[in-house]
Amino acid sequence: MKHHIAVLGTGMVGRAIVYDLAGDHKVTAADNDRRALELCRNTEGVSTHHADLRDQQAISRIIKEADLVICAVPGFMGYKTVETVITNGKPVVDISFMPEDFMELQSLAVKHKVTAIADCGVAPGMPNLILGHHSREMDIKRFDYMVGGLPRERKFPFEYKAPFSPIDVLEEYTRPARVMENGHLITRGAMSEPEMVFFEGLGHLEAFNTDGLRSLLQTMDHIPFMKEKTLRYPGHIRLIQALKASGFFAPEEVDTGSQKVRPMDVTNQILMKDWHLKPGEPEFTIMRINLEGVTKKITYDLFDQYDNETGLSSMARTTGFTATAAANMILQGIFQEKGMFPPEYIGPQEGCFHYIMDYLEKRRISYRPTHT
Repeated sequence: MKHHIAVLGTGMVGRAIVYDLAGDHKVTAADNDRRALELCRNTEGVSTHHADLRDQQAISRIIKEADLVICAVPGFMGYKTVETVITNGKPVVDISFMPEDFMELQSLAVKHKVTAIADCGVAPGMPNLILGHHSREMDIKRFDYMVGGLPRERKFPFEYKAPFSPIDVLEEYTRPARVMENGHLITRGAMSEPEMVFFEGLGHLEAFNTDGLRSLLQTMDHIPFMKEKTLRYPGHIRLIQALKASGFFAPEEVDTGSQKVRPMDVTNQILMKDWHLKPGEPEFTIMRINLEGVTKKITYDLFDQYDNETGLSSMARTTGFTATAAANMILQGIFQEKGMFPPEYIGPQEGCFHYIMDYLEKRRISYRPTHT
């Protein structure tokens, strides 16, 4: 059965979401960027809507006839956008990676009898789902994961390309990392505790602390040890630390003599040119998820690459198709509970975990488990 789905935000990931949904559903794609909308316009079953998605009234008009909404706006817009969608009584899947605590929308979602799933991308998202699923069957003592999206070509100086807005990447590099150690919530510095990790076929990558556990720190706080790390090519983080220490990420305005500017804004504009992922540029997503109990350990590995057939980047596919899997799961009635849900609450539900894993597998996104 075809449904009407509104996709708010048609950047790199939003476009992948539109692409995946268009064959089976009627899709309305909305964005303020006309160039981004143009890439969606010629897809069968898709109508486009140019709008400022910071305008809550505009959002209400766009989603009026929708059966479900997927929110793929930048993180700083995420909370207000999801709040508006819920207030309009529409089920929503969100991948904005908002800095706010999305569980504060729980009572609103219940009031409007809405099913809302947040952080439903590759990471956060799939590690949460996998952890939630296995928490039913094993007493997990340690959970950690490391993840990265990287270009195949290592280009000087950063050897990195941002699969989404550089400002969201810089947020990862500046926000203190919260980890669970021996049952206690500990805050570590952003980019702290670097380590080299070997991956077959790639060699060594550098892993460092970032603040990716998010809702798990409340929902899974019975697990004594939890940590999330970001993966980059060796040497990248040293350059970032130098920029940070020199004040290039400062949010406060500085007087240049002719005008006042925020160093963070200038850095973002410069890096946007250097880090822009060009169409067709080979890249990959790599992730390793470890769950350890008293008597057994399970490791999931993901390695996904740019798809030449569709022209979609790996990060767009792995993030966007997780969201479309959840959207279809809701529309098919497999998950019908009302409220605000992180993915770790979806994983234990009957049929949900396997539905999403199978959905991704059909799109050649494979999470390979190893049991020891």
